[in-house]
Amino acid sequence: MSDDFEFSIRESTFAKMLLLKKEAGFENKGWDEWFDHIFASSITKSTQDEIEKTMEKLHYESFDDWVQNFAMNLNNIWNESSARELDPTKDPNYKKEEHSAIVIGRGPSLKKHKHLELIANSDYKGSIVCCDGALINALNAGVTPEKFPKFYVVTIDPYDSVKKFYDHQIVDKYGSKIKGVFSTVVQLTTVERARQAGIKIHWLHPLIDNKEGRKSFNQISALMVRANNHPHGLPAIQTGGNVGTSSWFVSWQILKCSTVALIGINHGWNEDDPWELIISHGRSKLTIDVDKESPAFQKLFPKIYNPEFDCTCILDPLFQFYSSALKEFISRSPSWVTTINATEGGSIFGRE
Repeated sequence: MSDDFEFSIRESTFAKMLLLKKEAGFENKGWDEWFDHIFASSITKSTQDEIEKTMEKLHYESFDDWVQNFAMNLNNIWNESSARELDPTKDPNYKKEEHSAIVIGRGPSLKKHKHLELIANSDYKGSIVCCDGALINALNAGVTPEKFPKFYVVTIDPYDSVKKFYDHQIVDKYGSKIKGVFSTVVQLTTVERARQAGIKIHWLHPLIDNKEGRKSFNQISALMVRANNHPHGLPAIQTGGNVGTSSWFVSWQILKCSTVALIGINHGWNEDDPWELIISHGRSKLTIDVDKESPAFQKLFPKIYNPEFDCTCILDPLFQFYSSALKEFISRSPSWVTTINATEGGSIFGRE
């Protein structure tokens, strides 16, 4: 069967097609190339729509939790420390170039490349900024505040499942030497468990719904915090939707580190991870009604090659959002901040 076929269209329609083809930069290219470009653009738009719908759904699923958690935390926020107190520039001897941080996420590369063991056996003098989900493993591997005194743990999410990251005897052992950076919407039970372990809490605002302007939750909560003990309010950071990106922001916005290295920040799945796990990432299972071999599915769950570490990972809609957001944030960060991804895998690569 031949791939060639004929069809009839009006001359005026053909003229419009020629014009559109030219405007798209395909004037001297074949019709197949232009049509492929159109179809790819259509899939990309539908993919972006799906990603945005997913993020919006997760966003509003958590809104009631944010408000309730903030209300439960408010008295403690008034009486405890602001993350602003961690700013080292208050020290007259502060030198920006001498401040660095290692952000520890909990991606699979952490175990694969034994990064925690490498840090534990090093003489690193900078800050350790540990995502809450990596805290227990980091401490067990010997990355402790006894060896690394500038040790911070970051918690951003409002979910009750976060409490388990602090519910361990090794956290109790080292907690009094760990500084916690917590968002105002973390669930009270999580905060209480961290406080029970001896972790000193330092509060900040997560930037959630600023696009709503003066009626946003961010604006209202910021005013309420200023009403008592924090006349200048709390610092606020973008979160990128996850604690890994939040920890990167904490490293340079709060701790003023000029060099930030990332480990365990994969923002992607391994090729051998089961599809049942991949499509259920997030608080609720995604509805995917397309064939896994279809172009639409492959756009939602693309395989991408990381040339820097010669590996491939799979992104889902959430990881596409996380990955693109973090890379954009890195590209827009101040010129004095250098970000080094030492994860040895995942989707955060390239020169931003």
